Amino acid sequence: MGSSSRATSHYASSRASSSSYIYPHALGDPTSAQGAVQNDPDFSPFGGYPVSSFPLHIDEKEADDYMHNPDPILDAKENAKWTWLDARGFTSLVALSTMVLGAIAVFIILPVLTFTGHAGVPHQSKPIDDSLTSYKYGILKGIRTSLVDPDTPASAMTRKNKDGQTMNLVFSDEFNKEGRTFYEQEDQFWQAIDLNYAATNDLEWYDPDAVTTANGTLVLRLDAFKNHNLDYRSGMLQSWNKLCFKGGALEVSASLPGRGDKPGLWPGIWTMGNLGRPGYLATTEGVWPYAYNECDVGITPNQSSTDGISFLPGQKLSSCTCNGEDHPNPGTGRGAPEIDALEGANGDLNATYKVGLASQSLQVAPYDIWYMPNYDFIAIHNVTTTAMNTYRGGPFQQAVSGITTLNNEWYDRTYFQKYGFEYEPGTESGYIEWEVGDERTYTLYGQAIGENGNIGARQISEEPMSIILNLGLSNSWTYIDWPTIEFPRMMYIDYVRIYQLEGSEILTCDPEGYPTTEYISNHSAAYSNYNYTSWSAAGYDFPKNTLMHGCSM
Repeated sequence: MGSSSRATSHYASSRASSSSYIYPHALGDPTSAQGAVQNDPDFSPFGGYPVSSFPLHIDEKEADDYMHNPDPILDAKENAKWTWLDARGFTSLVALSTMVLGAIAVFIILPVLTFTGHAGVPHQSKPIDDSLTSYKYGILKGIRTSLVDPDTPASAMTRKNKDGQTMNLVFSDEFNKEGRTFYEQEDQFWQAIDLNYAATNDLEWYDPDAVTTANGTLVLRLDAFKNHNLDYRSGMLQSWNKLCFKGGALEVSASLPGRGDKPGLWPGIWTMGNLGRPGYLATTEGVWPYAYNECDVGITPNQSSTDGISFLPGQKLSSCTCNGEDHPNPGTGRGAPEIDALEGANGDLNATYKVGLASQSLQVAPYDIWYMPNYDFIAIHNVTTTAMNTYRGGPFQQAVSGITTLNNEWYDRTYFQKYGFEYEPGTESGYIEWEVGDERTYTLYGQAIGENGNIGARQISEEPMSIILNLGLSNSWTYIDWPTIEFPRMMYIDYVRIYQLEGSEILTCDPEGYPTTEYISNHSAAYSNYNYTSWSAAGYDFPKNTLMHGCSM
């Protein structure tokens, strides 16, 4: 009774409140028939039925309507059609039975049949051979199993040195495999770097995208292509810390970019001691281009001179570092000298005709007075095509350089020419002999950079040398004749070959007495991040030496 009263009261309240609600569809003349119905307090807004027709209790039966209208005759006819197992029911039964039987087979029958009574697989005296095939697939692109490229012709397996002795081919890359790329860890011997060469104020960004192989050659492509906020993109390929050599001959066949009579481009084929990583300024500070094994003013900052002859910070890895200081092999002066097989330039053959030039040089430190080597120990082999460069260096390096005239047909893949050098490490016994094609250009003997004034003899590099191939663009190298340079420009390399005397093969970045790889690994911050422009910025200190700091070795 109480419940019924509360329910009746609730709906009465609802009906009362509904009389004051104006529904959107009820707007109109309240005196009309429609308006009269809609303003009826017993009218429901939920379908038009009187509120009194809705059940008030769950046990009250609702009257049938058009959605529920039982028909005993029709229902009897439909029921006659139904069976306990029609087609749909039979299919469901079969599927269910299959699932049950499958579960029984997997979880009961199979374990019973395979039970052996052993806890696990018995010990095998030999490893199980689970290989699918005996064929050996390479992991790296262009994987090689020998240092000599199988595509190298038999005629190139030997060559003569300057004394007529036979040198053997110890490494070659013919670049015949199409579509090679040289991103980090992609190649056994080479890596294309990804940086701007800030040391020489280059205008381009060196990008691995610009280095590939096509039509049997390595291609370095210089494009007017915006990259890293620079307007140009090009390629530099290095063998740093992968392929190094000490002594012997380097021979590179190349077709230079552009035109010989149009200045602006800077192609390079060169080598540098492995302790310096090209483009990583922290690694070259105090290392490039030192080739020195003395303990005198030559190892000090600015060579202890106030005349501006040197802006170098001093030899970081001198032969007299203090005991316990950071040095790859204490007691030996270390550095990263540079030997260039080619730096492309341009010049005047006469008043009206311009030609291409090859600058072939040795770059060392510390320096001779006025950067003047002893020219009595430099021999030019053909004075009609080669002359000593009037540029001898500056505050950051001494350059002993010869300039050789090139044929203007040796460009833009019209013709390939060989550029290289042969050298013997050492001081007085050392030498470097440069060549273009089959012709020797000039020879520098060790005495040319011997003792001079207050510094001792510089060395013909004792360091393991890495190889660098690049195509650059910089106002610090030459005048750039912008209207005559058409982009893109390509530098093509047909092959790279290294020859050494039998019994004197040194093809490693860790030759005896001149290790590099462990030192590089121990200073990975400097050698892996080109953003560090000084040794201290990378978190390292110059080692102390006995000359400057008064300590003991």
